[in-house]
Amino acid sequence: MNHGEPVNHGHPASIRPYQPADLADLYRICLLTADSGGDGTALFHDPRLPGDLFAAPYGIFQPSLAFVATDAEGVGGYVLGALDSVEFEDRLARDWLPTLRERYPEPGPAGDRWARERQFTEIVHHRHPLPASLAERYPSHLHIDLLPRLQGRGLGRQLVGRLTAALREQGSPGVHLLVGLSNQRAPGFYAHVGFTELPPGISGVRTFVMDLRAPAPAPS
Repeated sequence: MNHGEPVNHGHPASIRPYQPADLADLYRICLLTADSGGDGTALFHDPRLPGDLFAAPYGIFQPSLAFVATDAEGVGGYVLGALDSVEFEDRLARDWLPTLRERYPEPGPAGDRWARERQFTEIVHHRHPLPASLAERYPSHLHIDLLPRLQGRGLGRQLVGRLTAALREQGSPGVHLLVGLSNQRAPGFYAHVGFTELPPGISGVRTFVMDLRAPAPAPS
């Protein structure tokens, strides 16, 4: 995502809690940001795959930790969280992944064009446990995506603020997120809104964390 200086004021926008009717928007936005923040539509045979992995289960299983950004054109962004990543993974293994594994059999299609689809399909079938040190200190995690029309307007910071406030209210001591190495824009945003990058520890990703036991930063 691009979270620099304002680039498009557009229609007035606001943040509100997720509603079940927003589920289709989660799928749509997840696909449109699935190529390291860019439009991934051309990279997937089944356009639901990104949302099935990184968006829909959060709205369905943890709706109290889901918020959307809206303007006159509709929902254009979201932040989605899980309070306890280990428990959330257990829920996925029981109630979500079996259906996905039937829908997205491995291996994925051959050919460079479908490399991202193969990567996502691998995640469906081969889950890697969260390192114990991360799960203990920063048990919560999040996903955030904004479409271009809502970027550069402070909405990313507002979304993170709404989610971290909700996580604090639900007793979380810390939150983490993982960023693929190919995503060159997102790390600067996460540092800007208060995340700290940990030394490399999980292969293929950068890990960012926020201590929720500390006071929330003042708005800037």
